[in-house]
Amino acid sequence: MDETPPFRIEDMIETHPGLALLRLAALIAEGSPQDARADEDTLDLMFEQMEVGALDALDPVRMWAELERGLMAPAPAAMVKALRECGVLEIVLPEVSSLFGVPHITDTADEIDLGVLILNSLTEAARRNAPLEVRFALLVMHAGKSDSPREHLPVHYRHMERGLPRIHAICDRFALPEVCRDLALLALQECERVGRVSPIRAGPVAAMLERTGAFRDPDLFAKLLLVSTCDYFGYGDKGGDTHPKVDLLLAARTACAAVDGEGLDGDDLATARAQAIAVAFRSERWAEA
Repeated sequence: MDETPPFRIEDMIETHPGLALLRLAALIAEGSPQDARADEDTLDLMFEQMEVGALDALDPVRMWAELERGLMAPAPAAMVKALRECGVLEIVLPEVSSLFGVPHITDTADEIDLGVLILNSLTEAARRNAPLEVRFALLVMHAGKSDSPREHLPVHYRHMERGLPRIHAICDRFALPEVCRDLALLALQECERVGRVSPIRAGPVAAMLERTGAFRDPDLFAKLLLVSTCDYFGYGDKGGDTHPKVDLLLAARTACAAVDGEGLDGDDLATARAQAIAVAFRSERWAEA
């Protein structure tokens, strides 16, 4: 039996029609992940409200509370999908709306629609009870891929350069906390590199651990790995419950924990960590090559 989202009278009493519109989308996400979806009548109502200007001149900072509510609900993908289907996503998050219909390569011969990847990864994040900053990173980290040259698709050359100002713009628009900005920018730079981690290249693995805060900010590092894991399972054809490349990074960090860095400068410490990883991975190719 379909479960109805827990609508309450107090949820729908809202002085601004634009906030009521976003509240409705957020409430859709509070249904069960299997059944949460907007019916045609609801989408028509949302579209009509958008058409008459319910969102006009509404401060984005006020919008964020409703978007956050939906992102943190059990079915965040249902909110994003409903907002897109009624035309609202293009208004409040055009950087995300434009990703739907854009192809993206996978590690097989198949391709995936970037919008579908975002929806799937958000579903995985909710399943894993991920915090807001992880869900936000999954929502925006592909922002630089919407206008990749058609002749290069499904490859997205230089998307990081295009994505950087867009993520900053989103964070500024909604006045988001620094933790959301920091993780989204780190995911933009590093998430795809996580997928390329190799056990025979210990030098680059050691450099990645340093770059991503594995030693100085373990909490940020753990959240990056969670983003990577949710993105990995967003492709929909993965077995198991962990990302194999994330497992490699965790094993590499464990190997580095045994390194005594006292008295070592930066270069020597990096070399010692690379050697420790090479031993753990049983690789002779510990130097970057």
